[in-house]
Amino acid sequence: MSNLLEIQLPADTLENLAACEARIGYTFKNKSLLYASLVHASGAETRLASNERLEFLGDAILGAVVCEMLFHRYPEYLEGDLTKIKSVVVSRKTCTKISRELSIQQWLILGKGMATNPRIPPSVLADVFESLVAAVYLDGGDAAVRQFIKRHVSPEIALAASGEVGSNYKSLLQQLAQREHGTTPTYQLLDEKGPDHSKCFRMAAQIGHFRYPAAWGSNKKEAEQRAARNALSELTGALPDESDSGTEEYPNR
Repeated sequence: MSNLLEIQLPADTLENLAACEARIGYTFKNKSLLYASLVHASGAETRLASNERLEFLGDAILGAVVCEMLFHRYPEYLEGDLTKIKSVVVSRKTCTKISRELSIQQWLILGKGMATNPRIPPSVLADVFESLVAAVYLDGGDAAVRQFIKRHVSPEIALAASGEVGSNYKSLLQQLAQREHGTTPTYQLLDEKGPDHSKCFRMAAQIGHFRYPAAWGSNKKEAEQRAARNALSELTGALPDESDSGTEEYPNR
């Protein structure tokens, strides 16, 4: 799949590459691909010998795989929600974070001036992760790169989904219910109050025969989100309940 021919690498270089492979969780058939992915422009004889072309390819592959992961993982999310998560996950900040967690900086091939700098620029760390993605794809194909991306990016997807999209509690509850109970939650309208132009709704999430504490909202969608949060609170203990006094008072009014 690659026009990068396998070249003879010194024994000490191969030893370093083996340590890198162990850290990233993938063993290359063509070690030259891994080597090329680690060569920064400052440490290359020519720009074409650097990892820039691999970074270009890796950026596109990472974006496509993450989009597909989001599409299947969050079936209730709208396009805007998916775009927000993708923009966080496929970003220089996240790629830099992953490279640092993998300690990729210790295997980077840099020019003398940059190699002596105690702090490697974040852009260099971001680019090397994308070049690694491309190298894995060229070496092992589609299945290998999907597994590689899933291993290292899935935690970032979960983090972005829980914080960047304002916490879509209905989607999180659906995932948990399907995983733990093999079913999907339903939502019951228990009460509504107020004039037609300014109603409040009281909803409760139900999984199987068990109904979780209800919550009020200024519309049904908001009430369902708050009810899902209550269910998640009971199931995981990780969230505080939304208040629901059951009185005539409308919450947040």
